[in-house]
Amino acid sequence: MVTAVPEETKPLVIYSGRGESLVQPLIDQFQAVSGIEVQVNYGKTTAMAATLLEEGSKTPADVFFAQDPGGLGSVDSMLSTLSSDLVAMVPDWASDPEGKWVGTSGRARVVVYNTEAVDPADLPTSLEGFTDPKWKGKIGFPPTNSSFHAMVTGMRLEWGEEKTKTWLEGIMANEPKFYAKNTPTVEAAGKGEIEVGFVNHYYLHRFIAENGESFGARNYHTTADDPGSIVLVAGAGILEQSDNKDAANEFLKFLLSPVGQQFFASQTYEYPLNDGAKANRLLTPLADIKKFDIDIAELKDIEGTVALLTEVGALQ
Repeated sequence: MVTAVPEETKPLVIYSGRGESLVQPLIDQFQAVSGIEVQVNYGKTTAMAATLLEEGSKTPADVFFAQDPGGLGSVDSMLSTLSSDLVAMVPDWASDPEGKWVGTSGRARVVVYNTEAVDPADLPTSLEGFTDPKWKGKIGFPPTNSSFHAMVTGMRLEWGEEKTKTWLEGIMANEPKFYAKNTPTVEAAGKGEIEVGFVNHYYLHRFIAENGESFGARNYHTTADDPGSIVLVAGAGILEQSDNKDAANEFLKFLLSPVGQQFFASQTYEYPLNDGAKANRLLTPLADIKKFDIDIAELKDIEGTVALLTEVGALQ
């Protein structure tokens, strides 16, 4: 006769679209302080979301820890409603209106630029300006990156399909250089391989931490009220089918605790979302960014964005 395993002894299973090098140290801290064993399956956010949809109610996952709201939104039908006290730990804009997921850290979209080749005063106020032929051969970005997909999804919502397609075609006409991720894009900007790149803000600060202030790139925040200045969140939700919801809830609370939030601020250079932690002093304060006003929970049609990027030749 097989004895049922008590719930409290079951490992917490996390599907993480966040990189192992980024968040495993924090997960290790959670295991140490909670005594809860954790098993993590790492992969790109879009791939993890696709796996969840394929597995359906049979998924072993208890928590989906995603890089962006689009990934969370694509599986929101599989997520349970979080407790109101958990959702209240972050600002309203940083969580799902239905309480299906909560943001865990903020990340601003920026233009990273090479400091020798570019005077920031000459950069366009909007991403629309980068379709100008003068930027031909000087732009880089990671077309497979989920945060880039979220930004383009925001463009589709704000600008519509035709204007977004026209913008993408203009960028493609400028023969951009493609990179696998944000990290090599920022590295290329620092080396002068490209003059500008479309990335998340925090990658630059990791390079400066490793290479010093002489690293040859800096961030630029667009000032036009458009998706180029969108502030996204990494976030997490609990799977409806999970029979380990208490442990899952403890994990989410830990991510939003002062310890978790300070980790994001100090170790990954992201914006903390809970008032109990302060943003890294190296970052442009969120209050000083002309944050594009959009319901980030609506950034869920990633499939449509991937189809559009494929149509214009940015994806194969």
